[in-house]
Amino acid sequence: MELQDYLTILRKRWVSIVVLTALAVAGAVAASLLATPMYRATTQVFVSVQGGSSTTELLQGSNFTRQQVTSYTNLATSPLVLGPVIDEMGLDERAESLAGRVTADSPLNTSLINLSVTHENPAIAAALADAIADEFTDVISELETPASGGDSAVKISVVRDAAAPTSPTSPNTKLNLALGLLVGLALGVGFAILREVLDTRVRGEADVAKVTSTSVIGTIGYDEDAPQHPLIVQSSPHSHRAEAFRRLRTNLQFLDIADRPQSIVVTSSLPGEGKSTTTINTAISLADAGSRVALIDADLRRPSVARYMGLEGGVGLTTVLIGKAAVEDVIQPWGNGYLHVLPSGQIPPNPSELLGSQAMANLLDKLTRTYDIVLVDTAPLLPVTDAAILSKLTGGAVLVVGANKLHRNQLAESVGALETVGARILGVVVNQQVRKQGDAYTYYDYASHTSTGEPVTPPAGRRGSRALRRSAKDVRPTRPASAASRQPISASQQRGEGIAGLWPGEPLSGSSQPGSGEQRTPR
Repeated sequence: MELQDYLTILRKRWVSIVVLTALAVAGAVAASLLATPMYRATTQVFVSVQGGSSTTELLQGSNFTRQQVTSYTNLATSPLVLGPVIDEMGLDERAESLAGRVTADSPLNTSLINLSVTHENPAIAAALADAIADEFTDVISELETPASGGDSAVKISVVRDAAAPTSPTSPNTKLNLALGLLVGLALGVGFAILREVLDTRVRGEADVAKVTSTSVIGTIGYDEDAPQHPLIVQSSPHSHRAEAFRRLRTNLQFLDIADRPQSIVVTSSLPGEGKSTTTINTAISLADAGSRVALIDADLRRPSVARYMGLEGGVGLTTVLIGKAAVEDVIQPWGNGYLHVLPSGQIPPNPSELLGSQAMANLLDKLTRTYDIVLVDTAPLLPVTDAAILSKLTGGAVLVVGANKLHRNQLAESVGALETVGARILGVVVNQQVRKQGDAYTYYDYASHTSTGEPVTPPAGRRGSRALRRSAKDVRPTRPASAASRQPISASQQRGEGIAGLWPGEPLSGSSQPGSGEQRTPR
């Protein structure tokens, strides 16, 4: 990863970093408050060699003492010195325990030895330091006394008596806070990077690019009210999500201009990624632009197109495939007359066999000759093979990816399933992506204008968003054919006399386009 990637992770995971840092600092504060204050008293002794009158003898004695000082500092914490001190002061502890609170060190190139004692009571710490210094002096004198008798050649002199300290040496609150801050920041940054590395969810275009080179042809923003308003292009035509579907429509129209697909399968990897609503809204957008669109609900596992669009779904695709009805009898016009919907019909016991049959191929061939574009909503790729089978029969597949719902390995598996059967992957649509302040279209708000051209100020909050949808729904252009299109098909229509605009050259009744003042006839 580059520096920019790390900065992006820090901005993205800053809450985790702050929380861990705060916890570490709080732990340091708690440890400082709960720790017992300890006081340190220090005494200092000087080591010298007695005797010698010439300069050479004095120099030799000085070198000898420097060499011996290292051994003496180790001797200061031995039971030979501490045992008598414990007995003298009546301490209820062993020499090994007392040695853990005694330190002896010598400054470099000196004959001085510092003896320090740490204790909860400052007076006891000073008394112990002085007692250890006195006993240390006696032990060294005894050890350095010649075996033949006489005085010791080494003299230990106390040059500084211990004084009772006035402030504790531990805990060091400032040091603990600094360490807590550094440890917390390190843990927070490490945790953020680890989460980013281990996080395999697809959250946007960058994650899609890590899996496949297929272009992202559309990004649909997240809307918490989407389940209540699935047909956003109709219910709120001026919303950001509706505009996103129009951009998707434009990108679809420019796909492979030399060999533009007339039939497209829309699928996803897993259920709940929004493939059906994406297919429906895209179909409505294409029809609003004047294209003749056939929408087929080929999800024979959990069909939802008829329910979303308020149509009768008892007869439809399966009825046609088993030969009990002609497509002209069961396909239903919707909206402005340019969109016709073929519901799924009854759920069959063998969906894959039906969708891969010659009857399905013939149906797709017939519809592609009649309509400008045929959109096919199918079941998800990973649970079943329906979408892969249909993708081979059509001009290609559009893969809908639900942001924060799909992992990269699942997306790779879906892409592999389509590539295995030789299907064309026309593009990827990232659905339900959470938009943040600073994203491209948040800089502009063309959102709400009435039919008179006056801007509508959206009320704040969730209720305001819903009120804006109701307002947009009230002022949207009238679709003359929409009401009639949802009525049951009459007997005359079933005989092929009344589905206006179904076949080439037949005019669409009430097919005026939104925003235009003239009737329009399909190409």
